[in-house]
Amino acid sequence: QVQLDESGGGLVQPGGSLRLSCAASGSTFSRYNMGWFRQAPGKEREFVAVVGKSGGNTYYGDSVKGRFTISRDNAKNTVYLQMSSLKPEDTAVYYCAAGRIGGSFRLQYDYWGHGTQVTVSS
Repeated sequence: QVQLDESGGGLVQPGGSLRLSCAASGSTFSRYNMGWFRQAPGKEREFVAVVGKSGGNTYYGDSVKGRFTISRDNAKNTVYLQMSSLKPEDTAVYYCAAGRIGGSFRLQYDYWGHGTQVTVSS
């Protein structure tokens, strides 16, 4: 079992930056690929980014490529999502997830956090 706890969400103006964190507990963190997804009201949950077990491989959804950066610190059991040049369309609940396979599809993840709200508005 893995417990995931996201933090760092909030209200930010367009063009601003925000860093999300996701702290993991309960199992060996480095066994899992770690991903971020987001879900806006009335929309499907959307893949944002994934980082491999050692942190060396990353992959991003097209809508955030070049603006968001995913990273992890295995010594701290934490994964991060640095978000820059934020747009109103980035407004969503952001979820982190852990998966032994862990790619760009929801079903590839075994554990999910409860989410943190990000609102981009002036």
